[in-house]
Amino acid sequence: MTSQPSTANWISIFALGLIWGGTFMVVSIALRGYGPITVACARTTLGAFALLGIMFALRRPLPSPQAMRAIAIIGPLNTALPFMLLSWGLQYVPSAFAGISMAVLPLFVLPLAYFFSDETLNLRRVVGVMFGVIGAIVLIGPGVLRIGTGMEPWGQIACLLATLSYSISSILTRRCPPVDSITMAAFTLMFGSIIMIPLMIMIEGVPTPTTRESTLAIIVLGLVPTAFAAYLRILVVRTAGSVFMTNVNYQVPLWSVVFGAVVLDENLPIEFFIALGIILVGLAISQGKNPIRLLINRA
Repeated sequence: MTSQPSTANWISIFALGLIWGGTFMVVSIALRGYGPITVACARTTLGAFALLGIMFALRRPLPSPQAMRAIAIIGPLNTALPFMLLSWGLQYVPSAFAGISMAVLPLFVLPLAYFFSDETLNLRRVVGVMFGVIGAIVLIGPGVLRIGTGMEPWGQIACLLATLSYSISSILTRRCPPVDSITMAAFTLMFGSIIMIPLMIMIEGVPTPTTRESTLAIIVLGLVPTAFAAYLRILVVRTAGSVFMTNVNYQVPLWSVVFGAVVLDENLPIEFFIALGIILVGLAISQGKNPIRLLINRA
């Protein structure tokens, strides 16, 4: 049974929003020196080694054979595929776009959970999903109609497909047999790296060090947003609950916009900010929160 959120829980939520919101900026920096598959592979593999180390240090139990089979499917959908799609897409779209597209994830999960899990889908959640769909349409704008005229529309679609992949893996995770959370996170990354390593070698070859900035970005990706943040998330859920954890959903797109504009000097169109507002309202409605009160409390 979870207790009331502590000051440490609130600090952890703020840290997770900051870390995950800045991930897309760090991926963009890594892509300056390495190919998208190499970036995705390095992130997955470094994260796997870090979490496996934590798992064995804490003496967490190994998954059962049934859970292992489920994780073998969940792993690529939760790590390899979305990491690769995001890395490829970020070659052609601003990092802020990827961050905002990730905000649609909980709204993708709701209808999927209704059809493939045991979640209910009431009127409030349907309205929230509708806001999310409208926000995604505004975010892409007319770009989807320009397929064949450039790579930006394909990059936009890749980011949204990554969000869909995360959503599907969330449903499969809910249906997975019981397994220790840290063990599951570690083996999820391990199965992702098993796929990514040969794929990277076949397509982009064995990586060689390039710029110091890009190499440092890859190391940060593997250890901070992939391994450390996954561990921190588990601690928050265990002490304050999964509902409290949803507070991070409102921060990630905001921080991605801030980092993209301030650090990478991205020129963001007004449509990005309109889409961000619509999606955040949809999130608030779907989770039963008053959007106006939510904004007041965050101020």
